[in-house]
Amino acid sequence: MTLDPHFTQGLRQRLLPEPPPWAPAEELVPDWQPLTPFSRPPVPAAVLIALVRRPEGFTVLYTERSPDLRAHSGQVAFPGGKIDKTDAGAGAAALREAWEEVGMEAGDAEVLGYMPTYYTGTNYLIVPVVAEVSPSGPFVPNPGEVHSVFEVPLSRILDDATYGRYHISRGGKQHSTWQIDHDGHTIWGITANLTRRFRDLALGEVAA
Repeated sequence: MTLDPHFTQGLRQRLLPEPPPWAPAEELVPDWQPLTPFSRPPVPAAVLIALVRRPEGFTVLYTERSPDLRAHSGQVAFPGGKIDKTDAGAGAAALREAWEEVGMEAGDAEVLGYMPTYYTGTNYLIVPVVAEVSPSGPFVPNPGEVHSVFEVPLSRILDDATYGRYHISRGGKQHSTWQIDHDGHTIWGITANLTRRFRDLALGEVAA
């Protein structure tokens, strides 16, 4: 797939210029239904979908979480985490997390816009922040949080043939997520679903 050199200009027009407003908790539908109702409000979070400018074209940045973490250990994720009270919004939170996790300089990133929120079955309300990144140095994983860092060519992300399905059983119920296999990494769950949403939005297609 050959990418238009003005890809990010068109993408910016499809993204939200500001983070979306927080919907009331009672109106949110999680990506999978937990066995018991949540006892606390959703946790605001942000992830960074980084379009890294490389000589061969754009790539998308992913991390493999440390196997020592209590939650989602070893899984593939975008840089990101909870939005702290000291963060000046979702964009600032995503860039802060990218710095803490892989040493991405905030000045190397230009936020292009925001995607609609994504509500998880673990009660996180995620704002995906899309940015164009011209790295001034290598990405270096923080060993306390990240095991490794890798990039997937944007051309692969935009190719419908890249996507399969990952099937999960929780509490005796079956559900599935999108799945991407790349260079020994399996991307599934929230990260794959957000990747697919990004792909559909970038191409102006209705979400599958």
